[in-house]
Amino acid sequence: MSTDTQSTQERPAERSFLDRLRASPFLSELLSNRLAVVGLFIIVAMLLIAVYARLFLDLGAITSSRLGTSIPDRAPPGWAGPAPFNEQLFGTDAAARDIYKRTLYGAWLAMKFGTITVGLSTLAGISLGIIAAYYGDVTDNVIMRTMDVLLAFPSLLLALALVAIFGAGLWKAVIALILVYTPRFARVVRGAALKVLEDEYIDATVALGAADPRVLARHILPNTLAPITVQSTLNFGLAIIDLAALSFLGFGAQAGTPSWGLMLSRGVENGLLTGKWWMSFFPGLFLAITVLGFNLLGDGMRDALDPRMRDAID
Repeated sequence: MSTDTQSTQERPAERSFLDRLRASPFLSELLSNRLAVVGLFIIVAMLLIAVYARLFLDLGAITSSRLGTSIPDRAPPGWAGPAPFNEQLFGTDAAARDIYKRTLYGAWLAMKFGTITVGLSTLAGISLGIIAAYYGDVTDNVIMRTMDVLLAFPSLLLALALVAIFGAGLWKAVIALILVYTPRFARVVRGAALKVLEDEYIDATVALGAADPRVLARHILPNTLAPITVQSTLNFGLAIIDLAALSFLGFGAQAGTPSWGLMLSRGVENGLLTGKWWMSFFPGLFLAITVLGFNLLGDGMRDALDPRMRDAID
């Protein structure tokens, strides 16, 4: 009897988010949202560009200055180039480097470090949020008050303060942003977990002798994946923007790195004020399109996973 009761009690928890992904309603709702499909197309395109840049572009040639060669510096976009199929479609920068190739490689850096930032902050936020909700009392107060302190600061300002402590560099900027984003995920997961803990099958599972790790992993975690997935998708675009902002301010990518933020900074410094608009336009365009794609997909996933939100908007 206890075995049948336990399996019966486990079904609602196992049927939440994962089953909705397998079932057609979620996919049909998501694919019926045209803006979400556009966002998904943009993200897939950027991923393909990132993979192409990582596999086929020479990072050394992209990062090193080419002054003193036959390639002109700050050349405008066009088809005229030193060799076939190497025409500097987006022009060249102040160091005579091909902005086209640097912009493509910037997609790889944005996806790579954005994934690391969001992935690690999501894992940390899920762990802290579930633990705070499940154990409550002192544990909840200590964790959530710490999160509140971090949330009290503007995200970019807190990231700047942390990078000033850690030092400049892309990896140090990633660590700073992980600390900045973790409280957001922890608060979202805690709220979702508290709702799950109100269900009777959680009490029944605990009464049957299930260990805490089993309750957390098999029953609470699956029911918090829906909001955390939307939050992760939306924060992916924000992470790319913040990494670019830190690089723009000189706290992220260092000189020569084909980061969109650093390219924007150098373009404004060396080109925009003198009419060399292409030096900052193309990196900024790729950055804006990528962030737009994640925002559109995140909104579509939110509507598909929570129809009440869509009905409220309609």
